[in-house]
Amino acid sequence: MPRLRFAPSPSGYLHIGGARTALFNWLWARKTGGSFILRIEDTDQARTTDASRAAIIESLTWLGLDWDEGPYTQLERLALYTDWAEKLIATGHAYRCFCTKAELDAQREMLKRRDPTAGFKYPGTCRERRDEPDLPFVVRCKTDRAGSITYVDKVFGEITTPNVELQDFVLLRADGVPLYNFGAVVDDITMAITLVARGRDHMINTPLQILLYRAFDAAVPDFAHLPMMLAQSGEKLSKRHGAVSVTEYRDLGYSPDAVLDYLARFGWSSGEHETRLSRSQLIDAFDWAQCGRGDGKFDPKKFLAIDHDHLKTPELTPDDTYAQLALPFVHARGLTEVTVADVRRAVPLIRARAQTFVEAADLLDPFFREPPMMDPKAVTRYLDADAAARLRAVHDVLAQTTTWTASALEATIAAWLVEVELELKDIGQPLRVALTGRTASPGVFEVLELLGRDAALARLNRASQP
Repeated sequence: MPRLRFAPSPSGYLHIGGARTALFNWLWARKTGGSFILRIEDTDQARTTDASRAAIIESLTWLGLDWDEGPYTQLERLALYTDWAEKLIATGHAYRCFCTKAELDAQREMLKRRDPTAGFKYPGTCRERRDEPDLPFVVRCKTDRAGSITYVDKVFGEITTPNVELQDFVLLRADGVPLYNFGAVVDDITMAITLVARGRDHMINTPLQILLYRAFDAAVPDFAHLPMMLAQSGEKLSKRHGAVSVTEYRDLGYSPDAVLDYLARFGWSSGEHETRLSRSQLIDAFDWAQCGRGDGKFDPKKFLAIDHDHLKTPELTPDDTYAQLALPFVHARGLTEVTVADVRRAVPLIRARAQTFVEAADLLDPFFREPPMMDPKAVTRYLDADAAARLRAVHDVLAQTTTWTASALEATIAAWLVEVELELKDIGQPLRVALTGRTASPGVFEVLELLGRDAALARLNRASQP
């Protein structure tokens, strides 16, 4: 069975681009019945924090990208990397390097004087060294000088790297902490990873990792490198371009399924560009063959449009799900007594207008706040003396109504309007403002039904006072 992994570094929030990588791995694991493994690559101790690790877990959990194994951490496995480094030394694929930083800096400076444009490569000073001085050392991989490394990427096709471009790279630091390429390969072998899917910025690491798989006489996994997520300017997407962390979009009130839908479309096409896809549809449709090679520009407007489509479509966000996701934002407005059931009754009235759950909570506010917050400008414009008299009359008519449904209330008001020779436009806005405190709301009869007899009559009575 396929075994895939997501291996973020806990040095900050989970970037939206990292979430896209996690999603593609998760989709393939779920489609094929394979396993999705979470691995925290925490060897950069200067930047690793517990808060970042918690943010990664929190973000993946909110997105619903559940993992089958893990989370594993590398700092808990240091003895393992030492053992595997010794295996490579014993088989002649690696060696201990005793060169000091000062010596390497001197060699780098010498090269720079000879050729300012040349990139420094470790010259193999300790490659054939046989003495074992009592000095700190790193472990380096002994790379081939001739030949090349070729693999077939599931996205980019056949990739060939001449070995002459490589150098004897460090596997294990003097303190026993592995560098990225070594730690990743040992982890992938011991976790039996069959497919490594990650951003194309990691393509530079793949030849080195293939060297290590071969040195260990281990099966080389498949690779799939994904196009990069760029800002509108073409730069690497970062905080200065706006919200880029998963938790920011959660706090902005985006639907987790809408986030997945947008991220899935970034570098992949279902062949139905205008069709919004649910989580289960994404799993069914996903295939590596439909991944593009070109980097894409992050589009906040398109992202918001997709979120709106998910929120207004019951097939994508059922009323129960909508209510559960919107409730925390309603509570954040101080309406802590409101329940999921309360919100669910109101969802059909507001879902077409709300682009996010933050907007949904704002639209829901007048239904649950007693009394509603009144817009001063709306009150001044629509609740004058003439409107007050008409609202008192509406109050009295509705107080006699026995069936409190939108259709029955509409019929009652329609009959009264004929009787007093008025039209709905003559009372529509004053009635709306009296009920919600706003000039924009769902239909007034739907609002009346949702508020219920007692609350609606109380609001009309309050608004009709001189």
